[in-house]
Parts: sequence; C-alpha cells; structure tokens
Amino acid sequence: MSSTDVQIENIILAHSSRGMDALRKGLSQGYCKRAAHLMLNNKGVVLIGTGFPVGNSFETDGPIGAISLYKVLESLKNRPIFVCAPPISRILSRDFNTYEIPIRTWHESKSLVETAVASLKPSLVISVERPGVAEDGRYYNMWKEDITEYAAKYDLFFELCTCPTIAFGDGGNEIGMGNLNRELSHMSIIPSITKCDELVIATVSNWGVYGVIAAMSLELGKDLFKLFDPAEIANHLLENGSVDGVTLRAENSEDGFPISVGLSIILRLRELLPETMRNP
Repeated sequence: MSSTDVQIENIILAHSSRGMDALRKGLSQGYCKRAAHLMLNNKGVVLIGTGFPVGNSFETDGPIGAISLYKVLESLKNRPIFVCAPPISRILSRDFNTYEIPIRTWHESKSLVETAVASLKPSLVISVERPGVAEDGRYYNMWKEDITEYAAKYDLFFELCTCPTIAFGDGGNEIGMGNLNRELSHMSIIPSITKCDELVIATVSNWGVYGVIAAMSLELGKDLFKLFDPAEIANHLLENGSVDGVTLRAENSEDGFPISVGLSIILRLRELLPETMRNP
C-alpha cells in the first residue's frame, strides 16, 4: 500500500463528525485506488444513481460529486447515465443522459429495474449518496425518519446487475453500507443492508468521489480535476431546488460544510499529483 493511497483516504476523511473515520478500520486500505481501478477497467455504460431525498427536494451532497464523476467518465470514453427519480431526474436530464425510474414498491420496482438492466447493459453501477434499504425493507435518513415514500429502489441495480458495483457513503444509511454492517451496529442510525463490490467512505460523499478521481488521475498521469467545477455545479443545483442535507436550508453548502471546504479538499488532493500534471 503506497503512502499516497493512505494520504488520499486521510484527506477525504478530514473534518469527520459522523464517525466515518472510525469505520475506516472495517475496510482494507486503498479503497479509493481499488474503486479507481474498477472505473478504469470496466469501460462502457456506467449507471450513476444519486440524489438523497429531502422531502420533495434533494440534498447537495451526492449530485455535486456525481456530476463531477459523470464528466470525468465521459472524458474517458464511457457512456455514463444518471439513474434516478424525480425531482432530480428532471433537472439532470436537461444536460445529461438520464434514465428515470419511478418511485414504486420494491416488488413493482424489481420488474422495472430488470427491464432497465436488459436495455442498458451496464459495465459498471455506481451509487453516490443514495439511501439504501434497511433490514425492515424501509428507507431512513440520518435522524431515523422514514423516507420510503420518497425513495426510488436503486438498490435493485446492485442486486440484479452482474457487473462490478461501487458505492459512496458518509453516514451508514446509504447504498453500499451493508459492507460495514457489524461496525455500523454501534452507531445511532438505522443502517442500510445493501452491499457493493467496493465501498468508498468519506466525511462527505462528494469528497469520496474526489478521492477516487485523484486516484484515477495518478493512474493515468492526467489531472482530471480540470474537467469540472464543483462550485459551479453547486450553484446550478441550488438554483434548481437543492438543499443542504444537514441544515435542510437552500444554501451553497454540503452536509453543513461551506462549498469552500470541499474545494480545499480538492486542493489538498491535487497537491498529491506531480506538479507536471497540475501545470503541464
């Protein structure tokens, strides 16, 4: 394990306030690098689920990272497709390839997802801060409030697809956190049981995406951070109804952190890249 791999994970777990740094011991070191390898080695149609529901809106954490990742994957000759439900599906579809899935029961959703998988034929399935189903078949937010009526069953793509799966989470109730079920049993949440092939944890899920993009940049010898502007993405989402998932306010922040903090995380990650990559 290189020191750079560890540094990436240290950076994306900075400012931890919800226990993700403590959960790190449940994962093998190098998870960002392994996720990067999965992305680089499974080219083709990449499904990206995002948009954690907050009432009839959605939170900023998740979509900022998901849009950033979409742009990176597209530049690498993949065909990324956002898979999500309204309202975020309607917003993303204006600028990106989007496959809308309605909010239905688990049983009703299964046939819809089977059709989607057969049609889209994904080479990789990714979740960036999507709620994951709990053991009782319901969905919950960080305050243990039942949000099932707002949650599309994106977990089913992880259950039904035969391709590799990657999930990003920061609280324990997201898709992929089933990989840490034992560790999460000690936390005051209702955890998700949905598992994935590679789980990326971070203080903010968007930052986990940045960690994987740093790992891909190092692998390719190319500064992929130049392909997107998180502040611009955040402004666009705010104009279209997003809210901070922690403060529940319509503000330019993510999980209670000003966007400037996320930008500082990117700055620290970019400092791990050789200067010739940052300033060719």
